[in-house]
Amino acid sequence: MAPAAKPPKSPSSSRAWLWLLVVVVIAAAGWYIRSKSVAAGPATKSPGGGASKKGGGPVPVVAATAHRGDIGVFITGLGSVTPIYTVTIKSRVDGQLMDVHYSEGNIVQKGDLLLEIDPRPYQVQLEQAEGQMVRDQANLENARVDLARYQKLLAQDAIPEQQLATQKAMVTQDEGIVKTDQAAINNAKLNLVYCKITAPISGRIGLRLVDPGNIVHASDTNGLLVITQVDPISVIFTVAEDDLPAVLRTIAGGQHLRAEAWDRDNQNKIGVGTLSTVDNQIDPTTGSLRLRANFDNKGHQLFANQFVNVRLLLQQKSGVTLVPNAVIQRSATSTYVFLVKDKAVTVRPVILGTTEGNETEVKSGVVPGDILVMTGVDKLEEGSKVDVKFDQTGGPSGSKSGGRKK
Repeated sequence: MAPAAKPPKSPSSSRAWLWLLVVVVIAAAGWYIRSKSVAAGPATKSPGGGASKKGGGPVPVVAATAHRGDIGVFITGLGSVTPIYTVTIKSRVDGQLMDVHYSEGNIVQKGDLLLEIDPRPYQVQLEQAEGQMVRDQANLENARVDLARYQKLLAQDAIPEQQLATQKAMVTQDEGIVKTDQAAINNAKLNLVYCKITAPISGRIGLRLVDPGNIVHASDTNGLLVITQVDPISVIFTVAEDDLPAVLRTIAGGQHLRAEAWDRDNQNKIGVGTLSTVDNQIDPTTGSLRLRANFDNKGHQLFANQFVNVRLLLQQKSGVTLVPNAVIQRSATSTYVFLVKDKAVTVRPVILGTTEGNETEVKSGVVPGDILVMTGVDKLEEGSKVDVKFDQTGGPSGSKSGGRKK
């Protein structure tokens, strides 16, 4: 007799085992995550947003020391180097340009001979005027002799009085002719002087505009060359309308404001000068005012029409507490630093003043000698132990950016 077949497993039994397996896996995962969390311990965020583990070793940081020093309050503006004097040399006589006594780009002094125009036509004019004057002087002398003779004859009633009056008029007329001849001589001599063109100012010569051999005229619209004064030289720059009251107050106090010219990238100081004048109106389209500062330019580093950044010193603060910019930390509600004490850090709120270059003035919260963390703050919290190494850059590297007034 054949054995009876086993009944199949019910579907509900298979599903129960599947659910049991899922519950076991979830429980095991939860236990694993909880055990890891307990072993790691809670983390606390510092004001800077970093987190540190309790019971860990000291955090390595780089620190700097607050010190007492001086800092300037500057306003900045974009400027253009502008020569104080620019002269376009033109001919004052007509003639052929004969000689050029300069090289393009040379520095010339006032009175140096630059150009020569053919003087021969004016030399001929001078000789003609001198000859005319000799003739007219002879006529004048003859008229004077006749006048003296007529005066004697009139005294003897030998001639009518009208003849004497006519002779007097003749003498006066000849004197006028002689003066006219003298003016012609002076004019010819002046034209000869104009044939030699000299430098009216000291400065740098630009490119030659007319070559030797050309005929030039006094009526020509274009010049022969251009001279620009380079030492001293000025910079015309603009400042915001809001900065004008501070500038005017300082000028009214009798102070001479120092101006610094920096290159286009604000990396190199080109020159140091003094504010000389303020324009008389504000540009309504930009809300800015033009100022002029004069610079000694012995090394000729400032070049005409060069764009520069100008920094105008309004105030020099002395004996204030200064810190590197890198130690300043900021949150949404406060500004603070990490102060190192007894190999641990504490969060110290600060009030800032002027920022200039790589340093910032601290008005309160820090005193000279305090050790402040520069780098590594992302791992710090209140009370964190630190392993301090001091910054070896030797302090601020100089002012390269515009300061702002606080």
